Order: sequence, then structure tokens, then C-alpha cells
Amino acid sequence: MTRWVVIFRDTADMLAVRTSQVLRDAHVAYAKKHPELLIGGGLKLNPDEEFCGALWVVEAAEKSEVEELVANDPFYFPAHRTFEIFTWGKLLEDQTATL
Repeated sequence: MTRWVVIFRDTADMLAVRTSQVLRDAHVAYAKKHPELLIGGGLKLNPDEEFCGALWVVEAAEKSEVEELVANDPFYFPAHRTFEIFTWGKLLEDQTATL
């Protein structure tokens, strides 16, 4: 398996999506159904600012699997969110991180 990092960049209009409790609940339920999504969360430039994107760490054999995971996420609106996918190798591979 390969580890992948997905970096999402949001437009200002994505904030309206984020405030929808229905979409947020669907997004969280979707993430829980996909154990290959190891960790994820929103990004802010500073703690007191609005969200401007997100980050996921995904474990999958192929990049196309990650693309499909993104495309089917209820929080993915191509008009409001772009993304890049990178392969990722963990420094200190022998250590476990708990967040």
C-alpha cells in the first residue's frame, strides 16, 4: 500500500458548504465508512481565521482510488474546492503517532 496526502484548497464559497449541518454529517459519515482515509481535517492559515482547505492522509494501492474517494465525498464541490494528491513517506517510520 502507498500512503497519499491530499491537499484541498477552498474558495470563499466553500464556507457555505461547511456551514451546512446536513452536508457536514454526510461528510463525517462518509469518512467513517472509509478506513483507508487514515486522518483528515480542515486547514486554516491562523487559528482565528476561517477554514481555507483541508488535508487527508490516505492509504491506497493506486492514485485513482484516492481520486475516487475525493470525488465521492459529500464535501467535494469542484466549483469551490480544488485538490492535489502526493505520495507520502513517513519520517520516523518506526514510531507511531496518535493525534
